[in-house]
Amino acid sequence: MNRETKRQMQRQGQVGPDGTAAPRRETAQQVAQRRQRDKRTSIRQYFHEVREEMRQVAWPTRIEVGNYTSIVGTVLLIMIGLIFGLNYSFSKAVLWLFQT
Repeated sequence: MNRETKRQMQRQGQVGPDGTAAPRRETAQQVAQRRQRDKRTSIRQYFHEVREEMRQVAWPTRIEVGNYTSIVGTVLLIMIGLIFGLNYSFSKAVLWLFQT
């Protein structure tokens, strides 16, 4: 950054006299938002909001849960078999290499 740019940024309040970034001032709206965000809700209000959110969840039916479980189980068995097969074949190949 050259001197001219630095002086212009100092006039605009973006940089302090020593060249460090000047602290930004919060607007009234930002202060209000920060105060609203920092407020704590009561336990009763928290559980009320949780209950309202849980009502909006699209829960799966019993049949869908069964289908998803069987799909996950099948894929799990396939992956176990694949990893076991690769591990067994690579271990045999490495042992064969070191025996010769």
